[in-house]
Amino acid sequence: MSLIPTYPEPRDLLKGKTVVVTAAAGTGIGFSAAKRAAEEGASVLMSDFHERRLSEAADRIAEAVGKRPETCVCDVTQQEHIDNLRDTAIEKLGHIDVLINNAGLGGEVDVVDMTDEQWERVLDVTLNSVFRMTRSFLPHMQDRKTGAIINNASVLGWRAQKGQAHYAAAKAGVMAFTRCSAIEAAEFGVRINAVAPSIAMHAFLAKVTTDELLAELSAKEAFGRPAEVWEIANVMMFLACDLSSYMTGEIISVSSQRA
Repeated sequence: MSLIPTYPEPRDLLKGKTVVVTAAAGTGIGFSAAKRAAEEGASVLMSDFHERRLSEAADRIAEAVGKRPETCVCDVTQQEHIDNLRDTAIEKLGHIDVLINNAGLGGEVDVVDMTDEQWERVLDVTLNSVFRMTRSFLPHMQDRKTGAIINNASVLGWRAQKGQAHYAAAKAGVMAFTRCSAIEAAEFGVRINAVAPSIAMHAFLAKVTTDELLAELSAKEAFGRPAEVWEIANVMMFLACDLSSYMTGEIISVSSQRA
């Protein structure tokens, strides 16, 4: 197993930018994306469904970075919540340069045992939310003739794993939606890309996944370890900043899996 690399020094990649991140409470990729964006000089608004955890997450970023992100409670399955998030972000940040769609829901269940409710809930949170968020935020970016949207997909959008049909279908949908919406947005100077992590370790994943499966998935990685959540967030920062100015409609696999 390879050693975890050193946490990156800030490079002002997003200096002067404004960033909105969904599902940013807790310990996962969304929280790390919000923290990295703040470290890179952005003004950040974090959103999540869990009000208490959201406030605590903002406090942790304030302690680490010296500036507390704005917050807004949002249920990404409700269009009125999403529109309120957009309006709140414009009110508090002035405008929106970057949107990071991070909300997702998984779970392990075989197709023959899967209920309609399980299927629909995973697709609603994981795929439909990306559509709703983009539909709400994109006109603002198009009017300004600039902006970047980063969606969180998964390598399961390409690869098979037992018990993950609903999640894999949703993430494959995120990939296809990213490509198609990017073509529509390009004429307005707005870029839409996605990251596709393989496995990134955080407390919630450890809570809902067996040690045996985590060990099996980690063993498939060339580095012999899961990614740190900030290693996924680093790629999001690249897609959010001007260094990726020619990239749109792309899905970047953030993994060390063998071909």
